[in-house]
Amino acid sequence: MQFAENINIARLGLIDHKFRSFLTMLGIIFGTASVIAMVSIGEGAKKQAIAKYQDMGISNIIIRDKDLTQTELEEVRMKFSKGLSLRDAEVIREIVPGVIDVAPQSEVKMDAKFADRSSKATVIGITPAILKILNYQTDKGGFINDDHYERQLKVCILGSVIAKELFSYDDPVGQSVKLGDQWFEVVGVMQNKALFTETVGELAARDLNNDVYIPLSTFNKRIPKENRFSSEIKQLTVKLDNSERLVESAAVIRSILNRHHFNNKDFSIIVPYELLKQEEKERRIYNLLLASIAAISLIVGGIGIMNIMLASVLERTNEIGIRRAIGGKKADIMSQFVTEAVVLSISGGIIGVILGISFSLGIALATDVKTSLTLYSVIIAFGFSVLVGITFGYLPAKKASNLSPIESIRHD
Repeated sequence: MQFAENINIARLGLIDHKFRSFLTMLGIIFGTASVIAMVSIGEGAKKQAIAKYQDMGISNIIIRDKDLTQTELEEVRMKFSKGLSLRDAEVIREIVPGVIDVAPQSEVKMDAKFADRSSKATVIGITPAILKILNYQTDKGGFINDDHYERQLKVCILGSVIAKELFSYDDPVGQSVKLGDQWFEVVGVMQNKALFTETVGELAARDLNNDVYIPLSTFNKRIPKENRFSSEIKQLTVKLDNSERLVESAAVIRSILNRHHFNNKDFSIIVPYELLKQEEKERRIYNLLLASIAAISLIVGGIGIMNIMLASVLERTNEIGIRRAIGGKKADIMSQFVTEAVVLSISGGIIGVILGISFSLGIALATDVKTSLTLYSVIIAFGFSVLVGITFGYLPAKKASNLSPIESIRHD
């Protein structure tokens, strides 16, 4: 029997039993759609993770001053450690091989005000070197430059969210905002950054888009310390010329700082690249779990196809007997029923792909969950639906081909 004829018979069978065919395909439809939607959610989460760590710098090492209690701070200072300092930055730059630059920064939380609007902000003192080290770009205006830093000017750059909260849709550049009790001129607005919503070591979770950046020299001169035992610097970000040296360089930095801090554990070292690799591993396991759960729907759909095909064999036993009697081969009968099962699964797969893409786009539009459609997820989901049709259509087809022509013709 010709393949084209098998396809035509299968098509007519779908048309003649529309409702039954639709119910049979439901498992395949929702299974295919679920695989695509689940994988797109996982891919979206992966891209968010990459963007988050790119803001921290994939080839960077971050040293954070530990958040200690007042009693712990006093004990550490009594043991001669002054905490993180600009001197630490100089020593790391001079001693550690492959260091491109070191960006120190200080931080404090305070209110940012403009006119009658106010917002909580993290004010961060930075040096111009941070542009070489972190993935920071301005959306409007410029960035902190050498002139701002050397002259200790009272200028600032606003994060995208705090800029919108204070200025709505007006252009903040050239305006002045009040940080604490001091006025600063806005010279730029940052591009929107990926949210860092987890706490890793001493890297506190926060919305980076609520940060306000000022020159570190101005910060040290104008912003009072939270208490007299506070460290000079809150964070050092070290950029290396080769990400393969990250772990080795982190060990060297730890050794240097232990010596400078008299073995006081008042700092922590974070390697974003290692965190990214760990998160990617966890995401892969998570995505595999989601896809496996979705694939169960496809298997259930396959069982539905097998049941319907077995019922179809029973209904058409007389027809099978007649075809065998007039010269039809076992292979022809088997090919016919396998083709019908595959047509069912392909039809369900196509509808499932359309539904899965719609789900992914709908989730992204209706919620804060980011999704990312990939070609491989569509190919895998659709390919698996076809494989399910062939696999679960084989047993009914085998049963049909093995029917005795005489017994089949006699069947009522």
